[in-house]
Parts: sequence; structure tokens; C-alpha cells
Amino acid sequence: MTPTRTAPPLYPKSHILAASGVAAMLSLALLVFPSREVEAKRTYLNLELDSSSELVVQQKDDLRPGDRSADGADSPFAKIDSAAEGVAATEEEKSVAAEETASPTNPLQKTISVANGDTLSTVFAKVGLSANALHDVLNSSKDAKRFSRLKVGQELDFQLTADGQLESLHSKLSDLESISLSKTDKGFAFKRELVKPQVRSAYAHGVINSSLFLAAKRAGLSHGLTMDLANIFGYDIDFAMDIREGDEFELLYEEKVVEGKKVGSGDILSARFTNRGKTFTAVRYTDKQGNTSYYGADGTSMRKAFIRTPVDFARISSRFSNGRRHPILNKIRAHKGVDYAAPRGTPIKAAGDGKIALAGRKGGYGNTVVIQHGSRYRTLYAHMQGFAKGIRTGGSVKQGQIIGYIGTTGLSTGPHLHYEFQVNGTHVDPLSQKLPMADPIARNEKQRFLQLSKPLMARMDQERSTLLALNKR
Repeated sequence: MTPTRTAPPLYPKSHILAASGVAAMLSLALLVFPSREVEAKRTYLNLELDSSSELVVQQKDDLRPGDRSADGADSPFAKIDSAAEGVAATEEEKSVAAEETASPTNPLQKTISVANGDTLSTVFAKVGLSANALHDVLNSSKDAKRFSRLKVGQELDFQLTADGQLESLHSKLSDLESISLSKTDKGFAFKRELVKPQVRSAYAHGVINSSLFLAAKRAGLSHGLTMDLANIFGYDIDFAMDIREGDEFELLYEEKVVEGKKVGSGDILSARFTNRGKTFTAVRYTDKQGNTSYYGADGTSMRKAFIRTPVDFARISSRFSNGRRHPILNKIRAHKGVDYAAPRGTPIKAAGDGKIALAGRKGGYGNTVVIQHGSRYRTLYAHMQGFAKGIRTGGSVKQGQIIGYIGTTGLSTGPHLHYEFQVNGTHVDPLSQKLPMADPIARNEKQRFLQLSKPLMARMDQERSTLLALNKR
């Protein structure tokens, strides 16, 4: 017996439409009013930064893509919310951009903030200036081409004539420098304005927990000041291997100020660096002939005939050894130098003043520079990616001058510098070799130097005592 099929109930079309409407309203309600359970969920992230802990409270739904709930499911509503926010932000950005391009009080004055991907051509187009106007500006003078070197966020102020032509262009490059162009009978006149800052001395102190850079950043020092500090003490401290947790530094340096705002830093005036319990001091001094250098607080020279490390902040990957197995040849072969591993393109510095005996290819060494320092000393720098401008056989170099860049030429397994040091033709370990000293303060300048040095040391002592007292409170 064949079973009788029951036909599905037929609903009026109006009922089906009504049900669809209710479903849509429920979906909208879920979208607009998320459950209280979701709102109550918070994720606590314990971030340990430089040995200090910070508790960060973050909404679960605010975590970056990839940080999802345990089941790994993405909420379809999160995608809709993100899209809606993106549209709102885009409309807001368009509104802000429109406000930035024209002054409400002067429609002929327009300001453009450089966005990512902008060129001077696109900026000119935004204010309605033609390619011919851009051509006239760039060809008005050699200096005018500085306007083509744009940075994201840089503002360009345009003043237009009544017929929409360029009358003047102005841009503030920094707190200390502005450039402008003004229309004249002969084209455009370029002008550069410099603000002379007030210079005052400032104090900084830091303790190293992981690296010099992080400690210096916490102390408020710029990247440039950090590099200067490392260069000053680079004759005595190898920053690739000597730095230890607990090392500390302090310094007095020039701070540049415009209208009460810090806009930059100048020279380090004096500094102290304690490394492995031993303290080194440095004082900046300009002699009567105008030569500037750093000396110990007692007038002994900070500068030695050779820099301890020819690459800043590199990692030692292989030491001087007479029984090292060669990584490529796979045989025991004396390693007559030290290898410093660093990213490709890292600058390499001359360890001392001298004459270039070789700047070229040298077998398994690859691109190599050999420098003769007087009659006794010779240094070799191998596996370079390339040579610095002006480095050629027969030329002369100064201590600290960049001679080339880290590479992997020759027999090399990765980017590094192979550095050799010879004394009277014999290879020695550059890490243990006692380096010859440079001349101390001249006798006839010693009293003048101490008159400068003693107050600077006393000021650092006072600042340090004040800092310690504040930390004890």
C-alpha cells in the first residue's frame, strides 16, 4: 500500500513576508545590542617590559585579528561592525581633508597635509595647480627641488592668486627650519628660514637591564645621543660583548629649546659609564687651536690609536683561534681574526688612522680593505658587500671613518665582518691586544681643562644625589 503524502501547508504570501521581516529585525537586534555576557568578558594581558610589569585590560572583541576565543570561530557581526566603522572613518577623514585644503577666512589660502603615497605632483593637483606650475616651481632654482622631498604628515601652505595661480608656497620642515617660495617678476624666489634655539644643559641617568639602547630610551636620550655615548667610550668598552646587566651611565648634554619646547639635542658635555664595576669618565674639551676631543676627568685621552670594535653593536660570531674548524672548507684551520655578525649593509669603520694598502677583491676574503697604520700595525676587513665612497687603494682614512658595509662576499656563510689585527706582521687577537694610547691634554692646557672638568663632574654628582634622594621617597 502506497503511503499517502501530505502536502506542505500553504501560507499566504503576506505571512511569509512578515516572517522574513521579523527574522531581519532579530538579526539587527543582535548586531546592535550584543549580549551582556560578551560585554562582561575581558582579557588581561600581563606584559613584562624591561623588567617592569604593566597590567593591560583590553576588551576581548578589541584584540587584533587572530586573537579569538578558544573555539576559533569568528563572529560574523564583528566583520559588519568593522566595515561600518571603516565607512564612518572614511567619511570623517574626507571631511577633515576638506577642512585642511582651504582656509574658511581666505579661500585662496590652502594647506595640504602630505599623505602616504603623495608626491609633489599629486599635492599640486589637490589644490588645482597644473603640471606646468609644478614644472615652473622645480626649475626656478636648485634649492626649490627641496619641496619634492616630502614626508608623511608634512604640511604645505599654498597662497593662490585670484585666477588660481601659485603666489607663494611655504613648508615647516622642523621646529628649527622652514622653506618657502614666492612669485617674482623673474619666476620664484627660494627662502630658507632657520630658528636659533636656546641651548641649555640637561642631565640623564640610566641603568642597563637588557641593552644600552633600551636603557638610553628610558632615560629620554635620542638615538643620536646614544650613538655618541657609545662612540665616546668605544675605545675602552666593547659594546658587542662587554655590556652587563646593572651597568649604568650618566651624562650632561646640550638640549635645544624653542619657546620652552625641546626641539633637539647637541653635544655631550661630560659623561660617566660604569661597566662591570669599573667607571670611565669623559669630558668634552676644545683646545686653543680649536680641536675638540674627549678626555678623562684627569686629562688623560679618551681616544686611543685604535677603536676596540670596528662595527657598532654587532654580535661576535667567531673568535680568534688557532684550531677552529672552517664552516665551509670543513677542516681545521686557524682563524686569525674575529667575526662580527650584523645585518647586511651595516657600516664598517676604520679602526685607526692610516693608509689603504688594499681596497678590492682578495680570494676567499671577498671584498677586502687592508689599512696600514704607521710601520707596526695593520688591520684587515673582509667579506664586505661594498666599499664606501672614496675608499680606494693608496688613499688615506681617519679613525672611525666608514670604509665599507657588511656583506657575504668570498667564503662566507652569512653577513658578517672578518676583522684581523697585525702587529709587526704577526696576527694577534684584537679583543685582548692592549691598544696604544693617544696623547693626553697638553701640559700648557691642563689648568684650563681642569677649570672646565671639575664643575661638570660636580654637577653630575649633585644631579645623581638629587635623583637618588627622590627615588628613596
